[in-house]
Amino acid sequence: MIRIVNLRHRLIDIPDLTVDARHIAVIGPNGSGKTTLLAVCSGIEEPRRGTVQLLGRPPSAVRIGWVGEFPDRTLLFSRVYDEIASSPRFHHRSCRETDERVRAAATQVGISHLLEKKVSALSGGEKALVALAAAGVDDPEVLILDEADSHLDAGTAACVQSAVQKSTAAHTLWCTQSMDTAALADYVLFMAGGVVRHHGTPEEVFTRLEETCFYPTMWRIRR
Repeated sequence: MIRIVNLRHRLIDIPDLTVDARHIAVIGPNGSGKTTLLAVCSGIEEPRRGTVQLLGRPPSAVRIGWVGEFPDRTLLFSRVYDEIASSPRFHHRSCRETDERVRAAATQVGISHLLEKKVSALSGGEKALVALAAAGVDDPEVLILDEADSHLDAGTAACVQSAVQKSTAAHTLWCTQSMDTAALADYVLFMAGGVVRHHGTPEEVFTRLEETCFYPTMWRIRR
């Protein structure tokens, strides 16, 4: 369960919000506070006021996997294998367990063939998949993606979607500009002006957004 109480941070103003769903999409216009909310939920930023709890604990006490919009800003190692292995090594896992985790994470996102490649030689889509594998290698309890699909072709975006669906994380918070992706979530948060304007199942939220640009394209075709 995700519990937010009296959260005031930068432009965000969320008095009370409880979400108990596995896959949660965060949508809304640019500048609405989506990235700031994810930064607070991930523990990257400490809220100025209020509390955020994930699984009954503060973010600092939760295993969190983070994937940002621009993987070039977060990938630190020159070789793909070392990038994915960084978290298990940081937690002092054995060489054998680290290797098993790295190969399992790479297989899950379909990049086993890239493990010995230089990160600098990868395409943007491949770097995004490496970042996703690195985020999932240590079995995060909560997986957070901040528009990780924004600059991907359809095939790579589908790989990301598939890997996220396979994740064992209790919660996935996914900020996305793809309303068709958001429509596949269990729960949707629609933000505007730092406030959660609508929240609920995709049907409940998108019914209120039918006459806006935030209505899923596939739903319009189906309708």
